[in-house]
Amino acid sequence: MEWSSVEVTTAFYKRAIVAQQLTNCLTEIFVDRALKRARELDDILIKTGKPVGPLHGLPISLKDQFTMKGLETVMGYVSRVGKDADSDCVLVELLNECGAVPFVRTNVPQTLMWGETHNHVFGRTTNPYNRKLTPGGSSGGEGALLAMKGSPLGIGTDIAGSLRIPSAFCGLYTLRPSYERLPYCGAVNALEGQESISSVLGPMANSMSGVKIFTKAIMDAKPWKKDPLVLRKEWSESEYRLENHGGGTRLCFAIMWDNGVVRPHPPLERAMKMTKAALEAAGHKVIDWESHRHLEIYKNAETIFVADGGHDYHVQCELSGEPLITTMLPEDETHPSGLSEPFVKTLVGEASHLSAYDLWQLQKEKRDLRKSHLDHWERTVSRTGTGRPVDAIISPAVAYTAVPHGLNTDSFYTTLCNALDYACCVFPVTYVDSKLDLPQLPHKFHNHEDEAIYRLYSTDIFSGCPVGLQLIGRSQEEEAVIAMTEIVDDALKRLPSKRLESSRG
Repeated sequence: MEWSSVEVTTAFYKRAIVAQQLTNCLTEIFVDRALKRARELDDILIKTGKPVGPLHGLPISLKDQFTMKGLETVMGYVSRVGKDADSDCVLVELLNECGAVPFVRTNVPQTLMWGETHNHVFGRTTNPYNRKLTPGGSSGGEGALLAMKGSPLGIGTDIAGSLRIPSAFCGLYTLRPSYERLPYCGAVNALEGQESISSVLGPMANSMSGVKIFTKAIMDAKPWKKDPLVLRKEWSESEYRLENHGGGTRLCFAIMWDNGVVRPHPPLERAMKMTKAALEAAGHKVIDWESHRHLEIYKNAETIFVADGGHDYHVQCELSGEPLITTMLPEDETHPSGLSEPFVKTLVGEASHLSAYDLWQLQKEKRDLRKSHLDHWERTVSRTGTGRPVDAIISPAVAYTAVPHGLNTDSFYTTLCNALDYACCVFPVTYVDSKLDLPQLPHKFHNHEDEAIYRLYSTDIFSGCPVGLQLIGRSQEEEAVIAMTEIVDDALKRLPSKRLESSRG
């Protein structure tokens, strides 16, 4: 059966509006504009018999950072209300060239630098699996919309986990690409000018095929001709065929059971056991990952993020007089935090406006840490049995599933990849099962936040939530990361149910 773009766009609009009513996920709904575009695409296909591009007629949702001519891009700040964009950002230009139909934009937190989604303009976005829980952030509007099947494909951004956290919390697939592989030019952002750890854009979808289709389409569109920072690197079929990974026939994965900072909740441990069993049943090798300088890497990245002492946030808030949001806890605090201070504040200390020289030292330290981690990864060749180092790492994206609003404090697993610029994907594995995912006895806590996260776990709160994991590859190997995630996803789907049950202990 075939559908016109108008039919498909109309159908997703109806579903998106339902998602908005339930989760408050949208910031912009431009029906007339999108349907006009869809009709134009339908007419072209009728007249020429050829699609405009690889995304012909496909409605696509966009995080409220991607500027579209004639529309506001509020990005969670009151000061941006009423300011229409003069032009499209490069991504929107390329989506139009590929034949796509941008049709809604989605909610973000004030400042973007939260793992949840709430601001003074549009309010709080909720998780469709349980509206008492957060969908994550900062691409939380996309996460909620896609989980509600209100969009076939969404585009978010990620500087410390903002694609992966919502995808894990909402049962989705995503790709966090390496720096400058996809075009960010013209999109608005927080901390603009901060280039030590670049924010990147990526797709969010209900299937890996959606992730691949978008990524290939944009890379094939030669984005470096419009964005001077994008690497001149087209989609590589040889890399997708895993020619640098033994052709993908016998891969070696390493599982990060615990990063030494926060221990994952029981559903995450079960998901990793399920994934290990599935991969071994498919003929791949699985070893344990030995974490390397994880806390040093995290401290360095978080210190870079606050190198301006919070000046950027205050400047943006002062433009309108709105208060800076300092907590994501709702006023009723139905689940008060057991954490007096996030561990990151203990690590970094009181934020201060650093000098240029101090920032240079942090950048130098980051470069040294990247080299150290690269060498550590290369040394795994002695343990894989394939003649290659570990092909990919599998870890939690977050130490827990979706949590009550205001309680998402963990980005220890995701920020690692932003600091080291590792390409990575998130994929869903299972759902929290109150009969299988029982609370564990206390372990030796790594720090006070690890203890607070341990005490947060309750099957009453989390039952039924999606459980996702993260596959981590090397820098600039997006094609291989997509292919390896497809292999993991396929292995999980093929594993017999009895084997799955035995892996849940």
